[in-house]
Amino acid sequence: MSFQPRCTLKNGTTIPAIGLGTWKSERQLVGKAVCDALKIGYRHIDCASIYGNETEIGEAIEYSRKAFKISRDDLWLTSKLWNDCHQPEFVRPALLQTLQDLKLERLDLYLIHWPVSQRHGIKIAKEANEQISRTELPLSETWKAMEALVKEGLIREIGVSNFSSNKLHALMKSATIQPCMNQVERHPYLQQTSLVSTCEQSKVAITAYSPLGSGGSNNLNLLQEPLIQDISGQYNCAPAQVLLAWGLAKNTIVIPKSIHPQRLQSNLDSINIQLQKDDISRIDTLERHHRFNDGTIWALKDGHYTCASLWDDDNPSVESQ
Repeated sequence: MSFQPRCTLKNGTTIPAIGLGTWKSERQLVGKAVCDALKIGYRHIDCASIYGNETEIGEAIEYSRKAFKISRDDLWLTSKLWNDCHQPEFVRPALLQTLQDLKLERLDLYLIHWPVSQRHGIKIAKEANEQISRTELPLSETWKAMEALVKEGLIREIGVSNFSSNKLHALMKSATIQPCMNQVERHPYLQQTSLVSTCEQSKVAITAYSPLGSGGSNNLNLLQEPLIQDISGQYNCAPAQVLLAWGLAKNTIVIPKSIHPQRLQSNLDSINIQLQKDDISRIDTLERHHRFNDGTIWALKDGHYTCASLWDDDNPSVESQ
């Protein structure tokens, strides 16, 4: 197994800088993918309750630890609190269910999946009355419930996902335990330099989901981008490896998803590609400020959330916490 780069969190804890994403990984397939990944050397698995596959992932992890003699201390396992469990009384039960599904006694990292709250039991809100406003339920209350789980020993670290700079700052003002991670969409078409700067200044690590561009849409496909293909030719590697090497060079954690053994190996091998500064600068020119996962699903008629307020595009200086 090749040496893997690691990201150091603010308290000195380190996390493998490349992990396996499991979003959109189908049941009956994700378990084998996790086993294959752990067998070839992955030690970081990114999960979430809403993905609906944590039970299968848990079984795969349990099997792989025995089969490949992997110590629990060598694994980094992340999961996320879904939008319908933001009310403090539902935070602990949600975590306990995830721990049961993943067959764990403790989780390494637990994230607030989205800064969007819904009524308990509503997985995807379809009407405005199924949402909970920030005024009714400040995220600081959810965070306090997560802090309690750290103190209880059920979680090592806590963080957030899909948080803007302003939302992150607001949460940090009231937090007793500071968030160590912000997991966001990040790739050359969406580099989020301002957010990255905010996180660096606050010593909040960044995990990049969809580091390959989420398969491409609207005629934007990073794997087919001429510049990426040109650079991949120079390094005699796959376009996906160039994109992952770029993300690693930017000191972000990358969590590409795959269920194919050859791609799993290829993605992991990206840690061996050292891009030249000039190539990194060329990739930087691909910025399109394009979100493949733009949050429109939460923008309901007469609802409490809009895309502008979600990403703070309308009034960056204002955030209700």
